[in-house]
Amino acid sequence: MEQEEDNMDLAGGGMLGQHGPAGDGEETDPTQYYENRLKMLDSLRSAGVKPYPHKFEVAISIADYVAKYNSLGAGEHLLTVTESLAGRVMSKRVSSSKLFFYDLYGDGVKVQVMAGASCSEVAETEFYKCHSVVKRGDIVGIIGYPGRSSRGELSIFARNLILLSPCLHMLPNQRTGRCTAVAGKTTRAKAGADCWVPGIGRNTEAYVLKDQETRYRQRYLDLMVNHQVRHIFRTRSRVISFIRRFLDERNFLEVETPMMSLIPGGASAKPFVTHHNELNMDLYMRIAPELHLKQLVVGGLDCVYEIGKQFRNEGFDLTHSPEFTGCEFYMAYADYNDLMELTETILSGMVRELTGGTRIKYHANGADNPPIEIDFTPPYRIDMMQELKSIAGLDIPSDLSSDEANKYLAATCEKYGIRCSPPQTTARLLDKITGHFLEATCVNPTFIINHPEIMSPLAKWHRTQPGLTERFELFINKHEVCNAYTELNDPLVQRQRFEEQLRSRQSGDDEAMALDEAFCTALEYGLPPTGGWGMGIDRIAMLLTDSQNIKEVLLFPTMKPQLPA
Repeated sequence: MEQEEDNMDLAGGGMLGQHGPAGDGEETDPTQYYENRLKMLDSLRSAGVKPYPHKFEVAISIADYVAKYNSLGAGEHLLTVTESLAGRVMSKRVSSSKLFFYDLYGDGVKVQVMAGASCSEVAETEFYKCHSVVKRGDIVGIIGYPGRSSRGELSIFARNLILLSPCLHMLPNQRTGRCTAVAGKTTRAKAGADCWVPGIGRNTEAYVLKDQETRYRQRYLDLMVNHQVRHIFRTRSRVISFIRRFLDERNFLEVETPMMSLIPGGASAKPFVTHHNELNMDLYMRIAPELHLKQLVVGGLDCVYEIGKQFRNEGFDLTHSPEFTGCEFYMAYADYNDLMELTETILSGMVRELTGGTRIKYHANGADNPPIEIDFTPPYRIDMMQELKSIAGLDIPSDLSSDEANKYLAATCEKYGIRCSPPQTTARLLDKITGHFLEATCVNPTFIINHPEIMSPLAKWHRTQPGLTERFELFINKHEVCNAYTELNDPLVQRQRFEEQLRSRQSGDDEAMALDEAFCTALEYGLPPTGGWGMGIDRIAMLLTDSQNIKEVLLFPTMKPQLPA
């Protein structure tokens, strides 16, 4: 009862109103604003009020409230109905000392609060003092009845307002024309509102908070004031849900494999190193879950997948992050042809479910330039070595393990100004050349297929083209999104490939794979013909949310530490 009385005191004013600053204080210097809010907290506590109550009984969410009462007509009030809502105050308007308006947001949905002295349980003499305590950003509970204003705005008419958690900092200036959810649909409240759905271009000029550093470091503030950002991460979640549902429906088993291991493997990349104190040994954050997942297929789990974090201790740019999310699956008795068809089905189905069609708009050249259209109808194939010969006129020596091939590729890079940092192994040179001539042409989803063995140590040799593998990479908007192949399941050949990687590692290529004896031993027990597939979740999310920077789709991206002021 004591807590309830405290809350009612706040709703009813009493001693509270005498200590809260009047006005909204938005013109105050941010430091002074913060100090004023601290004084307000002291005043509340001195009055015997707890400004952070333990509990408020919410009868209905704001989204459900809007859906439930959206059919009310202008001026219609349900005086006998009582509802209780909670949310964050994002706008406060003072009509008079006896009438306040608030925009209350909950989970991205807005409802208007009309707080008038005539319908309030607060004494008229204390009404203004009570509401002067509330500022933009505060989380409040509202008890009142539903209705529409005479102008047609769906509202809750407040009988009580309870402060649940004050916001001590001044929020960025708010814009008008916000998104409103009506019966589960997003509608535009006014022209220029920041409404957005997947597959169309985003207008970041509508953002209230524009500074990228602040947005990435204080994502909670970004989500609070930039309503489009909430939709970005909802879309990302829907991408993951779609992939999970797609695989579950095909009887794949979702599994979890170690984040740390003794040997970094599964991809060519530099690992992060950590240390196990009890065992006194170094461990590596996983580059990819591939080797563990294939061991499960050896064990008889024919179709397995994992969605999770992967770590690569490399530079970051607009499309790379050292910590990223991927999905990998392994399918017994499938090959890379099956996986290409499956990839087409996954992507076209995902885009259709999220956008209603198979084409999206994407600002590939920045928000200041017109968007391009990307068509997700089933893509076409590019044979890597054949295309390099036909497009670039390259006559690469057939023996890619020879010095002759390495020198030819190095000379090609020099001729065309293609940068390849040391060590200039044949695999690295070929990867850079492919990026320059082929990947740069892949705007619509495109499979680059049949990579050389020297580039694909875990892929099975091509059944008709010696020296190549049954591998594909899917590129969209010039960036890799998927990597898949018919898995190498011959333990003797796999060991030989690992030994070749070891020689590259000894020559200075710290991205070359290490020899994993445990995996080689597992292969000796027999891995059935298997197709393996990996997709970068972050990059797909970027495309579907019109994000040009990978940090836009990571809730808490890796950032350099801030220097002290």
